[in-house]
Amino acid sequence: MKFTILTIFPSSLESYINSSIIQKASKKGLIEIEIINIRKKPWQQVDDYAYGGKSGMVLKIEPIVEALKEHQLLDKHIVLLTPTGTTLKQSLIKDLVKHKHIVMICGHYEGIDARIENYISQEISIGDYVLTSGELGAMVLLDSITRLVPNVINQESLQTESFDCDLLDFPVYTRPQEFDGHKVPDIYLNGNHKEIEKFRLREQERITKEKRPDLYNKYIDKKRKNLKYKNS
Repeated sequence: MKFTILTIFPSSLESYINSSIIQKASKKGLIEIEIINIRKKPWQQVDDYAYGGKSGMVLKIEPIVEALKEHQLLDKHIVLLTPTGTTLKQSLIKDLVKHKHIVMICGHYEGIDARIENYISQEISIGDYVLTSGELGAMVLLDSITRLVPNVINQESLQTESFDCDLLDFPVYTRPQEFDGHKVPDIYLNGNHKEIEKFRLREQERITKEKRPDLYNKYIDKKRKNLKYKNS
């Protein structure tokens, strides 16, 4: 799978993609990452004042579209990272991983000339908050998609992750068995894997109900629908 990231600050991405799982996946040839500097020359102007008056600068459309054309990217799946986009969720990430080549456009300042809408496939937001750098959103998207690329992460690990079944993950423990009076639950020490699985599911349900009732209600609705389908 290939990722192309259009940015005016390529150095802000380099340290991240050269570390951890992203670097390993790249070295194994499971993913390919291309970073394109929209600003071809140091003195090139890539932003300007907004028509109608607005504080801050707006990224110009010309250098972005020129980069898309020059690198033959207009026929790829182009994602604009913007607060007005669809909120990123695990279900959306599963759809994105189906694409062979994803292009990300990183916004800055007060946004990008709105005419960019004519050249993109999708708008995505990583959450209801404001960032100074679109590169942060690109890194979130890159990481979340890469984890689902086959052979990047152990398949068994993926199946038990938070959000994959509309439940948060269960609590995990390691040595020592007791620390500062706090003990690992006894069930983890008895070696009965079936009972451990049941316990973990109960913990997932409990934690999700307490911390994310919206997810828990979604989970319960799916269980009811599945039960109704089996009984029909």
